[in-house]
Amino acid sequence: MRIISGIHKGRKITPPKNLPVRPTTDRTKEALFNILNNFYKWNDISVLDLFSGTGSISLEFASRGVKHIKSVDQNRNCISFINNTSYILDLSIVTIKSKVLDFLDSNSNKFNIIFLDPPYTYKLEEYKKILEKLLFSNLSEDGLIIVEHYNRLKLNNISGFEEIRKYGSNSLSFFRNKAGR
Repeated sequence: MRIISGIHKGRKITPPKNLPVRPTTDRTKEALFNILNNFYKWNDISVLDLFSGTGSISLEFASRGVKHIKSVDQNRNCISFINNTSYILDLSIVTIKSKVLDFLDSNSNKFNIIFLDPPYTYKLEEYKKILEKLLFSNLSEDGLIIVEHYNRLKLNNISGFEEIRKYGSNSLSFFRNKAGR
């Protein structure tokens, strides 16, 4: 995996092979950030990265200048890898070792961008539950939720859905709190 842009552009990051992850592909990550570049000033936003795994998305945001990033994963080794990598690269990413729903139950902060990449075994009902919670409790009024998921899973009937972009076998679905607009 590599950092695509920002102060660490082109930097290769090699996570340990024993992490239970499926990192976002460089192609998908590049497409995502090309979309986001049109809407956000990096140093003015806050980001929540859920099911963060290797921290690839958090590292990309941090490299581009985002100062307020929370990265949540329940795996101790994933959190340790993100902490070590952000320390080596001198990036400020706050990591939280927690199950995502437990974290959301105790979190009162709002975020401009929320990225989530649950395991592909996540069921539609689980997506609905977490997205409802995010849309009405954790997303800023002008915020955006991006969900990376297997392209056979259809999330377009969930409240707040705006669009889907497909990249190989995975997709990015975008959500906004329409009541807040």
